[in-house]
Amino acid sequence: MAYETIILEHHETVLLIRLNRPEALNAINGKMLKELCSVLEKSSNDVNVRVIILTGSEKFFAAGADIKEMEKKNSTEMYLDDYFTKEHNVISSFRKPIIAGVSGYALGGGCELAMMCDILIASETAKFGQPEINLGVMAGIGGTQRLPKSVGKYKAMDMHLTGRYMDAQEAERVGLVSRVFPEKDFEIKIIEIAKKISEKSMSSIIAIKESINFSYESNLSSGIIFERRKFHSLFSTEDQKEGMAAFVEKRTPKFSDR
Repeated sequence: MAYETIILEHHETVLLIRLNRPEALNAINGKMLKELCSVLEKSSNDVNVRVIILTGSEKFFAAGADIKEMEKKNSTEMYLDDYFTKEHNVISSFRKPIIAGVSGYALGGGCELAMMCDILIASETAKFGQPEINLGVMAGIGGTQRLPKSVGKYKAMDMHLTGRYMDAQEAERVGLVSRVFPEKDFEIKIIEIAKKISEKSMSSIIAIKESINFSYESNLSSGIIFERRKFHSLFSTEDQKEGMAAFVEKRTPKFSDR
């Protein structure tokens, strides 16, 4: 299927989704989000897709939400349209891992979209920001909620209230991104990481993702119980038997997702 605002690239069991609105600096509009969600919904039950990479161009991951699309809307229209909420839920509830690969600018909605992913990897040129305050508004798809959980209250408050940008080195130092690579190796490295994840047991992948996400929404004691139940449940899988047997026998496991 052809898409207007995204490009799909298959790398074995890794699906790379490239945001593609160069004329608008990859600004996120309703069509882009609908196309992205369509791909995720199709990939959800596709056994040939085990990991998703979400990336943009060398200079722009996404420059923000499309201001021209939103400029004339009033609060009632935004509320009744539930603007971006459905798409946000599709992305944030997707069960397989999504890696955000950020090169260049990830601003406003672009930064928020990257933070919806499970792993955030940056090139040395990456810059992150939540500059909505400069438009007389604020973040609306998770920026005030996810950023503090990654970088802490005071760093998040600084970024949201001043609108300043954070470079890749600062982002790695404060925990917003997990790794930073030179621009020339950037996509190669992301694909390598995605392929390494795709080799693991899908039951373990999903259980880990659900457990870590649960930790953001619960207290420690509830999270420990949730984790323990997931851990115990994996002992009913063939992959647990294979993984532990392979370890004892000093060989590489062959997982079957059973």
